[in-house]
Amino acid sequence: MSALTVRLPDEKHQRLKALAQSRGTTVNRLIDEMATLMLAEFDAQTRFELRTRRGAGQAARGLELLKKARGA
Repeated sequence: MSALTVRLPDEKHQRLKALAQSRGTTVNRLIDEMATLMLAEFDAQTRFELRTRRGAGQAARGLELLKKARGA
């Protein structure tokens, strides 16, 4: 595991401490959870953008397949 030093304004640090305490966790775990969520969002966005690029210009083909799947 790596160590990371983060500089925050005092007020923000105090608010994070209060939030962590209200959730029964530590600031470190809270930051870890936030990082996990941000990375999951980034991964989802990356997958979506990749699928978008792969499907660019194939709307007609997609509609054909949808029509076929519906039995029309």
